[in-house]
Amino acid sequence: MNNAVESDEQGVVLACLECGQRNRLKYERLGQTGRCGKCHTELRQPDVPVDMHNEKAFDALVAKSALPVLVDFWAPWCGPCKIVAPEVAKVATEGAGRWIVGKINTEELHGLAQRFRVTAIPMMALFKGGRERARQTGAMPAQAILQFLQQAL
Repeated sequence: MNNAVESDEQGVVLACLECGQRNRLKYERLGQTGRCGKCHTELRQPDVPVDMHNEKAFDALVAKSALPVLVDFWAPWCGPCKIVAPEVAKVATEGAGRWIVGKINTEELHGLAQRFRVTAIPMMALFKGGRERARQTGAMPAQAILQFLQQAL
């Protein structure tokens, strides 16, 4: 079964674990119980990092999300970014239903990297209520990322 979570301007799209039907959870309803449109099974909360592929989807996520949003700014050529990726995935799993994790490839969306003045990667930024609340640069283990989150929330 496909565990991937995608995003668009309206919400996150994920497959039902029971029947495979793709369902959209609107950003405003993240953290609430949703049901599959086909089989009515309760949908899981996003428990993997969400790759953001355009600025409009990113802007909608941070502006509308009912949950805090941890964003990992990274690049495919960055060695420390590759090392921290599985740690970020652990944080996404740990926080399912309490926060959502987004990933921004700074090579693909360099306009976002410029807008947020990303000068070093990997960089984590926490957004809540549409505003950046905190940021931290450098590769960290999952436990340190969780501490950063807890201090910033």
